[in-house]
Amino acid sequence: MSHTPISFEFFPPRNEEQNRLLDATWHRLVRFEPEYFSVTFGAGGSRLTATHEAVLRLSRDSGVDVAPHISCMVGSRQRLRHFLEEYKRAGVSRLVLLRGDWPDGQAQPGDFRHADDLVSFVRAHYGDTFTIEVGCYPEFHPESATPELDLRYFRQKVDAGADGAITQYFYNADSYYRFVEDCRVAGIRIPIRPGIMPITNYRQLARFSQTCGAEIPRWIMQRLEAWGDDLASIRSFGLDVVARLCEQLLRDGAPGLHFYTLNRSQATEQLLERVFPQP
Repeated sequence: MSHTPISFEFFPPRNEEQNRLLDATWHRLVRFEPEYFSVTFGAGGSRLTATHEAVLRLSRDSGVDVAPHISCMVGSRQRLRHFLEEYKRAGVSRLVLLRGDWPDGQAQPGDFRHADDLVSFVRAHYGDTFTIEVGCYPEFHPESATPELDLRYFRQKVDAGADGAITQYFYNADSYYRFVEDCRVAGIRIPIRPGIMPITNYRQLARFSQTCGAEIPRWIMQRLEAWGDDLASIRSFGLDVVARLCEQLLRDGAPGLHFYTLNRSQATEQLLERVFPQP
């Protein structure tokens, strides 16, 4: 396997069937020797506990470092410290700290409003105990009024103590290159790892992209739309497009790849086998 740093993102399972699916997925992906797994942060109530349980189980069973996502939905400083103490005892050494999207109709977060608040808190109370990753948007966060403002918000997270960043997924490599260049000009030196979303289902991808602000280039979108429900053609085309994107990013110096797996292994396995062919 290549020594290129790679990581895989999962979401916390909500029932036994999803637990079995996640187990099957990480068992197949572990052979690619990931630097870490990450587990997303649920929106309220028991889903926060589900993240915690998934992180501890993966840490125990997989032999891979596991990075829990923590968002401002954690609510209080007391609750955040509870999770951090649990993770510290379990040997967790990396966190992914994000603002997160507060569910419609619910009150705004309590003690934390932005990701840099979380980063500052962890650094103030835990020093260098945890490596801290944050999110960033090569195509700009959908709530940012201007690219300059978006870069300013990212800089605040870096200044608060972030060690690295993971991007939202994208399909236009130039957007990543320009974002990294703008960061370097602004004095931001941390590694910025591209987020990679395999293409397997056009309707699902379009829905995700509309929500998070990721652009599907017109030439890709038209081809995907033309295939309709022909999933085999969509997946074959998606594999070609995303594999070439990964190869280009690594050739041009990207510091690794972070795969959004959606708790399924096949598409990510195929990408890695294409990008890192074994002799």
